[in-house]
Amino acid sequence: MTTSIFRSAALALTLLLTGAAGMAQTALPAHLPEKDIAALVNELSGEAAKQNLEGIARFHRQRASQGFHSAAELVRQRAQEYGLSAVEILHFPADGKIFYGTQRSRPGWDVEMAELTEVGVGSATRIASYAAEPIVLAEDSESADLTAALVDVGGGTADSDYAGKDVRGKIVLVAAAPGEVQDLAVGKFGAAGIVSYAQNQRTAWSGDDDNLIRWGHLESFSSNKTFAFMVSLKTARLMQARLANNETIRLHAQVKAAQHAGFYEVVTATIPGADPLLKNEEIAFSCHLDHQRPGANDNASGCATILEVARTLQKLIAEGAVPRPARTIRFIWPPEVEGTVSLLNARPEFAACIKAVIHMDMVGGALVTKAVFHVTRGPASLPSFIHDTAWEIAAWVNKQTYQYAARGVAAYPLTAPEGGKEALRAEDSPFEMGSDHEVYQDSSFHIPAIYLNDWPDRYIHTNFDTAANIDPTKLKRAAFIGAASALALDRDKRLGQEALQRSSITSAGKTQYPEMFRRAADPKGPLAVFGYDYFDDHVRRAGLAEPKITAFQNERADGGLYMYEALNFVDGKRTVDQIAAALSDELGPIPADLVMEYLQTLEKIGIVQR
Repeated sequence: MTTSIFRSAALALTLLLTGAAGMAQTALPAHLPEKDIAALVNELSGEAAKQNLEGIARFHRQRASQGFHSAAELVRQRAQEYGLSAVEILHFPADGKIFYGTQRSRPGWDVEMAELTEVGVGSATRIASYAAEPIVLAEDSESADLTAALVDVGGGTADSDYAGKDVRGKIVLVAAAPGEVQDLAVGKFGAAGIVSYAQNQRTAWSGDDDNLIRWGHLESFSSNKTFAFMVSLKTARLMQARLANNETIRLHAQVKAAQHAGFYEVVTATIPGADPLLKNEEIAFSCHLDHQRPGANDNASGCATILEVARTLQKLIAEGAVPRPARTIRFIWPPEVEGTVSLLNARPEFAACIKAVIHMDMVGGALVTKAVFHVTRGPASLPSFIHDTAWEIAAWVNKQTYQYAARGVAAYPLTAPEGGKEALRAEDSPFEMGSDHEVYQDSSFHIPAIYLNDWPDRYIHTNFDTAANIDPTKLKRAAFIGAASALALDRDKRLGQEALQRSSITSAGKTQYPEMFRRAADPKGPLAVFGYDYFDDHVRRAGLAEPKITAFQNERADGGLYMYEALNFVDGKRTVDQIAAALSDELGPIPADLVMEYLQTLEKIGIVQR
């Protein structure tokens, strides 16, 4: 033990004598001279990012709502204050009828008030209040003012859940998400409304905290309009125990809310490029601005972090500390997925100019969230060097921050005064879906994207996703990885040239399905978007059977990921056998029969052609 202490002291002294700069000279990321690294590290502020995060998290940011507009105006104002160029809020009509590629626009939704109260003889106990916690009211709830008995129907997703129970005109207590039960509970059995205690995504911490209230959604286009309140598991268990004891629980639901024609709002700004030949090419930073309040990590963190990247780069370029990039750097703050699909369809010049995307969705979770930070690669259908660039930078941050955490000395600890000091420990992760990066990398657009994200996060989509659980140090490190990646990509001659070099043929074994398909020019976008599933809707309208690939899954991927990649691999040159082989290499073995059946279904609804 004594010898170990002396060795540690000697090592610390050696590090101090050799100087931090000497350590930084080893294995610097490509295309990044140390002066640029030092400039970024010194200017980026986790505290500034968190202050903007706190501002964004004040708003209930549903698509096309007043709360989203307020958040968009805050971001626009900051971008102007920071001296960015071409700052504007783009407006795209959203009325439930207009399509943007595969996205059926969802009407705006606003809430005036909502309260759920238990009423008894001469007493009333408030259970949920929209004014206190907007997350308690499920998105797309309709106005109501009624008093009715509560009936526990278990999951609420099967006819058997309602057997022997009279729910007509009553409020049902369900374990499933509101949108999964509304057509059955309201449409078939005549319930007047829903109280849901749907739980969060499955992680090791699921169920540990029964005070969490998960966000809820009703189906935007269901004809069975209703309201739904979200309650904690603790509240639901107390209700269930009383109902099981033959108590009557009467609830007064008062809601003033409605869908309305509105606009998707997309905030955008730029740092113009310096090269006359390349300034029309863009490197884009993306996030998603919408979320129920507070939505701090998801995704005020990504929005505030790219805002901090914008502030830092603009300042350093203006001061001459960092050279102006050859290409234009664009920053985009849209509603998640549906805003990005709408933008790229309504403004095709954006899709034409953007050569790479750095997408941030949940990048600030502190240790209490149990988050692991991922640098997520793109799909095998769109291979790109940009993922290696981002990972090289993240791995360098891993080494610097671990050295600081373990020894107390590092050239670039990348910490914030008000943040943590632990190592980043970022993961180099395979492609996963779930955010706007999948829109850019869809075969309609072919734009490679770096995806920076936290997972798991035990507070995601709940009332505990608060600014208090955000670490300024984590925000600073995410901002550094993003900003450094943008500078490195801009200096790499391969950017924008990959499409010319990429091979489109994958070898396969025996010939079973030599047919080839190509994607139709329209509609553009992923087939499963937010609040609307283009594939399911058109398969149902055509009277077709659901292809078996939808239920296919293994430890690596589910049917949705296979479907996304199968369509991405369609290029008019690969055979069905080759597509099946490519899917098997990337995601795990899948029978070619399932791929062929899926592509035939896509052919029948006009997505692909022979």
